[in-house]
Amino acid sequence: MADARFLLVAAGLLCATSPALAGDAARGKQVFQICAACHGDQPGDLGPSLVGVVGRKAGARDDYRYSGPMSRADFTWDRERLRSFLRDPRGVVKGTKMPFDGLADEGEIDDVIEFLASRP
Repeated sequence: MADARFLLVAAGLLCATSPALAGDAARGKQVFQICAACHGDQPGDLGPSLVGVVGRKAGARDDYRYSGPMSRADFTWDRERLRSFLRDPRGVVKGTKMPFDGLADEGEIDDVIEFLASRP
């Protein structure tokens, strides 16, 4: 019985500190309006659609012409990479053509990531 309680407590602590559970998708949708000026869901938008970005290889949408550095980026967009990119886009992908300096508020970053993850 003590082992079962320990596992429940450990699982609760793990969930409470998990970055995946840290954001709020509804708040993220509001913050995303900054991004939506370029990242809509229609072909021809200034930036690529970010629907389904979590788990997608960087620079991989066929319907968007990426910058050379983003096309050559050799990573998949996971939560940690998105967190770094949303803080400092040009620091993560040097030479990206995205004219955005990044978000400074960690809560807003978590919220946007949670919103993006909710849009498979």
